[in-house]
Amino acid sequence: MTEPSSDELGADLRRFVDVSPTPFHAVAEMARRLEAAGFRALDEQDRWELTPGERCYVTRDGGSIIAFRLGTAPLSSAGARLVGTHTDSPTFRVRPRPDARRVGYRLVGVEPYGGLLAHTWMDRELTLAGRVAVRLGSGELDLRRVVLPGAPLRLPSLAIHLDRSVRDGLKLDPQRHLVPVWGPDHGDEAGLRDALADHLGVAADHVVGHDLVTTDTVPAGVTGADGEWIAAPRLDNLASCHGGLLALLDAADEASPTTALLVANDHEEVGSGSAEGARGPFLADVLDRLVAITDDGDRQALPRTLARSRLVSADMAHAVHPNYAEQHEPGHRPALSGGPVMKLNANQAYATDARSGAWFATRCADAGVPVQHFVSRADLPCGSTIGPLTATRTGIPTVDVGAPLLGMHSCRELVATADIGLMARALRACLIN
Repeated sequence: MTEPSSDELGADLRRFVDVSPTPFHAVAEMARRLEAAGFRALDEQDRWELTPGERCYVTRDGGSIIAFRLGTAPLSSAGARLVGTHTDSPTFRVRPRPDARRVGYRLVGVEPYGGLLAHTWMDRELTLAGRVAVRLGSGELDLRRVVLPGAPLRLPSLAIHLDRSVRDGLKLDPQRHLVPVWGPDHGDEAGLRDALADHLGVAADHVVGHDLVTTDTVPAGVTGADGEWIAAPRLDNLASCHGGLLALLDAADEASPTTALLVANDHEEVGSGSAEGARGPFLADVLDRLVAITDDGDRQALPRTLARSRLVSADMAHAVHPNYAEQHEPGHRPALSGGPVMKLNANQAYATDARSGAWFATRCADAGVPVQHFVSRADLPCGSTIGPLTATRTGIPTVDVGAPLLGMHSCRELVATADIGLMARALRACLIN
């Protein structure tokens, strides 16, 4: 099979991002691609009956997904190779009672979700996306994914003439300054629930709940002097979801005694503390079931499986910034187009150690993929990933890696097209070895 070109992979990533404005949409798109490749959907409420080599996936609460190709050997003897990532990105989440009116305007009440760079959301054409709970005539609830059409929302900046102090630094109060404008207020306009009901074609009183966030409406684009970069929203961490999915789909064609698995958790940007987040039991539940299927009755099978497994935590990494190079540790400055970045931290904000790092570097060397390194400056705090959380919960040796990125947590971020293929190739090598 011929490996896709960088341009083809870049176009595919842009399509993936554009149809994935929220974790619910990202998981739906991943499931669609998995099914097209022959993966079978499982339900957590059912008893699973699986055969060696089978391809399956399971979702939890719409925003998290685990997909796997079962190995030909019991997990306790061959272990598993896992790629872990997350589906959510920093944004603004809509409040339960969102309708607000101020000095002749209608606004939508929101609150920040995750550590977003709020100023990058100003003066952009925005809309709302997510899911809506609809009460059916039978009394049951139906969760429906939505994207409101057009670009009805905007966060307008304040003119410099009305605040000269902005020259000394922009300070935004999320309660007062970061409330999107929706339209004029003439006193008789319908609220957001009515707009959602109209979009879904249901009665307004049948809309009984929502999980909605703001999203940029401008499609992902190509930039750079030679078109070698991609500018898009939510690259952190949809680019890793995309790379992990490509790797699993490719690895699924390999007959192997080892199980290959991709887990994409929701809620990483807010600490992963949910039933479907990395702190929750989702991955452990699935591994427990797979071990029970392949090692029926062996009470030592699960710890043996975990000890034989390896996890790659894939989350985007900081490329060195040409205008802020001093913010990087001088000996560790990842470059765009330079390949996957291995992330290390002395205080365990990343899970990489000598053993897991050497394992990843060896897989990359065998695949012809270069490896870069990132550590934070000693005088700056460090971010984290699902890596340490998953390693703590499961005990699986874990390495933290990511494609280099500029503008992390901006409304629109920047990645090199070349790094898409390099990351997918590296993750595939980890899933098959």
